[in-house]
Amino acid sequence: QVQVVESGGGLVQAGGSMTLSCAASGRIFNSINNMGWYRQAPGKQRELVASISSEGNRNYTDFVKGRFIILGDYAKNTVTLQMNNLIPEDTATYYCHVRLLVVLSPYDPGQEYDYWGQGTQVTVSS
Repeated sequence: QVQVVESGGGLVQAGGSMTLSCAASGRIFNSINNMGWYRQAPGKQRELVASISSEGNRNYTDFVKGRFIILGDYAKNTVTLQMNNLIPEDTATYYCHVRLLVVLSPYDPGQEYDYWGQGTQVTVSS
């Protein structure tokens, strides 16, 4: 079993900054190949915010480019989201996502497993 635990979140004024952290633990076996953050606002679908692969490739959705920075430490199985210049539209529950790729043999393409944190609320006041 894999556990994903988030920390951070809370209330911040527009224009402010906040950092979210996430740590994965359990039966990982160095199999994590992608970590990231999603968010879900009331009445909306969960959407990708940012992700970072084990190769260090970062992916940001358009609405956070230039404002958010994702940092991943695959040795420690942690991922951090630095959020700057927050706006009220960033208000949502933020979820940490961890994807494992388990490969059993050299001929095995592998099986992906997705794990989620419990979510942490971020509220940006105007």
